[in-house]
Amino acid sequence: MMQFLLLFSRQGKLRLQKWFTPLTEREKKKVTRDMMMLVLGRPPRSSNFLQWRDMKIVYRRYASLYFCTGLDDHDNELLALEVLHRYVELLDKYFGNVCELDIIFNFEKAYFILDEFLMGGEVQETSKLAVALSMEDADTLQEVLQGPLLVLLLNICNVSLCLYSYHRRWRST
Repeated sequence: MMQFLLLFSRQGKLRLQKWFTPLTEREKKKVTRDMMMLVLGRPPRSSNFLQWRDMKIVYRRYASLYFCTGLDDHDNELLALEVLHRYVELLDKYFGNVCELDIIFNFEKAYFILDEFLMGGEVQETSKLAVALSMEDADTLQEVLQGPLLVLLLNICNVSLCLYSYHRRWRST
């Protein structure tokens, strides 16, 4: 089972993190820092598999992002590499040649795709088509709800503004 999934840049900026086992915030920060130092410090042509504490670390660099996961000792490293690759394929399919900026500015979509693909550190859906259809449905729902919600939000802001100006005039008299 995957313990965590981290996406970070070559400069050491964390772009996405998903934890499948409970850890305190302090432990998460330590693991994240250790993973970045360990992976970023490795030569470019070295193995994508590491042993760290009681875990196997599997990572892969795509463009300027490193995709890194921690596995239990008995898990298959090659399968984890395939899972990372499938996640990149899903991101590519949704964003059209995904880049670091897509992850930065659409992180909620990246998390949604991850949640559709993995659950509890295990693969939930293997079909790229099923995940793509789920994303399409979510986008459609967001567009449908955005119209009425935007109107409602503007009405609430309008009422709040009116109450504020009335209250200001009342206090000045």
